[in-house]
Amino acid sequence: MPDPLAGVDLEHRNAVVDDVRLHYVAAGPEDGDLVVLLHGFPEFWYSWRYQIGPLAEAGYRVVAPDLRGYNRSEKPHGVDSYAIEHLVGDVVGLVDDRGRETAHLVGHDWGGAIAWAVGMQRPDALDSLTVMNAPHPAAFAREFDLAQLKRSWYVLFFQLPWLPERLLSFGNARAVGAMFRDQPANPDAFDDADVERYREAFARPGAARAAVNYYRAYVRGIGKPMAKATLPGLRRVFDPPGDTEITVPTLVLWGEQDAALGVGISEGLDEWIPDLRVERYPEASHWVQCDVPEAVSEELLAFLD
Repeated sequence: MPDPLAGVDLEHRNAVVDDVRLHYVAAGPEDGDLVVLLHGFPEFWYSWRYQIGPLAEAGYRVVAPDLRGYNRSEKPHGVDSYAIEHLVGDVVGLVDDRGRETAHLVGHDWGGAIAWAVGMQRPDALDSLTVMNAPHPAAFAREFDLAQLKRSWYVLFFQLPWLPERLLSFGNARAVGAMFRDQPANPDAFDDADVERYREAFARPGAARAAVNYYRAYVRGIGKPMAKATLPGLRRVFDPPGDTEITVPTLVLWGEQDAALGVGISEGLDEWIPDLRVERYPEASHWVQCDVPEAVSEELLAFLD
């Protein structure tokens, strides 16, 4: 496939936020409205290769960071370094570092989970919110059942000490490569060069442990009630604390062939999000922005306009 970043003037920069150095790429005019793109697990900024060019060409200032712990960003030690309050702080700090008060925030997978949290905790920092294949926490609690527990088995596996990161990083992150080869619905979503870039990024020292620590920090936040809960009570266990309403304009894009998240999680969201638009793609997997990149870019640009 043609290189989607060919002709895009990419800038590699660093920002220090909360004493953590974050690497990011930037494109587009400096005075354009700011769009921040947050990748997920086990990715890095390159996950937005199909969207960076169209957004920059449309006049937006695009910033796509490597989340803390990933690729070329710093990898702080300890599970608590990946608690959601730090991840929210990274986004708000990055916006501030760019000399802006607000941004359009776009997130996929873990980036989507962080985007939901920013929307709930710091709506003042947002112009809009776009989330791709990441569950709103209240919807996840509502839909959590035995089928979703089976889909989410890896979250429990990642609670084991040292073994998950050892397996994920083995053989130059062979398991990560298999993930991108086997899971997409579109066989052209990731070519061999793409897969090697993901493997290389994930194989950096400390990257696998940091990525798994996101899941450990998440479960620590619900660990005490979970230990006492039976399966019928898991919905109550996952009920998020505090206000889950999203008050900024929100777009949800959802690949229906997601192996980890049931499509029901993307339904009925207007209970918490008054200003909501949802688009589902039956032909896309969890990696929606790569499976149907043109459709995602067009929908995102139409929403931001």
